[in-house]
Amino acid sequence: MSGADAHLLIVDDDERLRGLLRKFLLRNGFLVSTARDADHARRLLAGLDFDLIVLDVMMPGEDGIAFTRSLRTDRETPVLLLTARGETEHRIAGLEAGADDYLAKPFEPRELLLRINAILRRLPEPDGKAGLPKLLHMGPLRYDVARGELWRGEQPVRLTTTEAQLMRLFAQRPGEAISRSRLVADLGRDGGQVQERAVDVQITRLRRKLESDPKQPRYLQTVRGEGYMLAPD
Repeated sequence: MSGADAHLLIVDDDERLRGLLRKFLLRNGFLVSTARDADHARRLLAGLDFDLIVLDVMMPGEDGIAFTRSLRTDRETPVLLLTARGETEHRIAGLEAGADDYLAKPFEPRELLLRINAILRRLPEPDGKAGLPKLLHMGPLRYDVARGELWRGEQPVRLTTTEAQLMRLFAQRPGEAISRSRLVADLGRDGGQVQERAVDVQITRLRRKLESDPKQPRYLQTVRGEGYMLAPD
């Protein structure tokens, strides 16, 4: 993976440092979100997937090592720990908890950038169908196909689980109508009983996030007799 299309999460209780890191990493081509503590980070992780987490060890409440350990119970997102200089025991504990690397404070921003890129180069490229675009643009919105994320500028647009599933299905076939019965079948693969009427309701809700005028949809269109179609720019 290249840094140009990576989404980073910065978790640090120091507001000034969060802001400086965010500006620096944005200038170097990353998408960047920030969190002030572990609880805030969890709320972001509930709705978004990140390519790498830059995590301070010494935070009030749940510290970075405990947070890393809890992350490793259900996800493999790379973690780069920021530690105070001389905290050898914290570095070892962080690596044992599942962190991928650590960097001692204070540090040079360029060294942080080198370490981030080194971790990202070790990640496998996401699977994707040949010929499909990586980003779909819909007016002021963009949809990242590989990560399943919807963005308005630098702000993420939160999707429910069902809305995220619908976007993934439509993004696999941009410009192609998908029948309601096919959507029912695809959404129901996890055991849920999704009916056609429920799909219509979810489409209506998704349009509120995609369209400037949901009653006259430009991007998530109804194709008479065939179903629904995503028509990006």
